[in-house]
Amino acid sequence: MIKLNNNIEIPQMGVGTWTLRGETAANNVCLALKAGFRHIDTAQMYENEAEVGQGIINSGVAREDIFLATKVAPPTMRAGADAVRQSIDDSLSRLNTPYIDLLLIHWPVKDCVRFTWEIMESYVEAGKIRSIGVSNFNPNHLEDLLSYAQIRPVINQIEVHPYLSQVENIEFNRAQGIQVEAWGPFGQGDIDIVGNPTLQALAKKYQKTISQIVLRWIVQRGLITIPRCKPNHFAENLAVMQFSLTDEDMRVINGLNQNHRSDPRNNPENFPW
Repeated sequence: MIKLNNNIEIPQMGVGTWTLRGETAANNVCLALKAGFRHIDTAQMYENEAEVGQGIINSGVAREDIFLATKVAPPTMRAGADAVRQSIDDSLSRLNTPYIDLLLIHWPVKDCVRFTWEIMESYVEAGKIRSIGVSNFNPNHLEDLLSYAQIRPVINQIEVHPYLSQVENIEFNRAQGIQVEAWGPFGQGDIDIVGNPTLQALAKKYQKTISQIVLRWIVQRGLITIPRCKPNHFAENLAVMQFSLTDEDMRVINGLNQNHRSDPRNNPENFPW
């Protein structure tokens, strides 16, 4: 568990549902909860909130034992304040829950963050949202948000993997009391983490999979992470809490950084503020 700046705790490892749709989404979420996961991450843009909510119900796990996160979509923000309010109400309805544990702004949409944040703050005050945060924010976006926020963001969810270590960004967030959550821990698109010979050697040394080495590197840095919700990897992913990497091996993985982003939209130059 990781304590947030509002004293609420979040499970350090959860499951992400980005690629899941329909019955598969409901089934995989249900199986994740039965396997022991208690942190579920979705988003309005994933178009699976209803199925995620159904998976939670089907699991039989008490709602209060689950940390549920979703995100406000950029097109909704561009549509204005009324659309943002309606989208949050719709998320609550689709997820079939009286409250959401964490609501994030999915992307730093210029000229839309302030009113969206203020609306999110009002939902915290109403008891419908427990925590609020951001996703894909660079330091300049956070500095602007912090200049007016009445409630400090608890999390910044950013891309982190061995080819994008995000050291400076993480340090900035921590200096502001904001926890960092790593999405895409194994890279996406043209990024080949599994084929890296250094990681292959470490996997052989520890008698673990490359995925386990990467996840251990992330959690050992004190980051939250949400690998994809794949039932055949649940036991493997949870097992990373049962071993540690040496300080030297942590440094070796840090040295793989190439500042390589799998999503070109998440490049600082693409978000002038």
